[in-house]
Amino acid sequence: MGNYSAVVLDFETTGLSPDSGDRVIEIGAVLIRDNRIEDRFQSLMNPGRPVSGFIEEYTGISNSMLATAPPIATVMEKFVHFMAGHHLVAHNAGFDRRFLDAELQRISQRRRQDFACSLLVARRVYPDAPGHSLAALVRHKRLPTSGVHHRALADAEMTAHLWLGMIAELKSAFHLRQVPFALLQQLARVPKKAAPVFLQRHAAAQHGEAGTTAAPAV
Repeated sequence: MGNYSAVVLDFETTGLSPDSGDRVIEIGAVLIRDNRIEDRFQSLMNPGRPVSGFIEEYTGISNSMLATAPPIATVMEKFVHFMAGHHLVAHNAGFDRRFLDAELQRISQRRRQDFACSLLVARRVYPDAPGHSLAALVRHKRLPTSGVHHRALADAEMTAHLWLGMIAELKSAFHLRQVPFALLQQLARVPKKAAPVFLQRHAAAQHGEAGTTAAPAV
């Protein structure tokens, strides 16, 4: 994976935008290190108001389940410690990043970690996939799944398997010794048609560095 760890996270929410007053109702996250899932974090969160029937049906999270859940602030304080010191990954990361930053602001905290988007990376690693939603990629690559979608921990685990699978694919296809987190962030911003050349150049640079390191002293 490269010499780093990452927390892959997913939120279920009351709606689409924290700017419109929407809040989180569930968090799921997994810590990946050394090409495997090392730890997990999951909790429902009480948003302090009922959620719509659509959200109940979409997520399977009922108002009765949320009524006994801990307050959002309590859970987020714990999650701050779980994610500390790790990079962050999410599928369609802009969505989760906005909610994370909004909830952190409510408890006078601030995110310091970088984010990477597995959706944008997947569009470049798997350009011919029939779709790039998490569910479509799980089916396309036959990734491990509990069969549950739109519950935070299940989605976070599937995203983690996708992330690790893409790293393995890049190592194999482009003979990369390592796939640094920064490389995946850069890849997400490269035009899709330019991605192969970008990766070939990075691989050549890696091998050049290896050759320089291995050269005997004169």
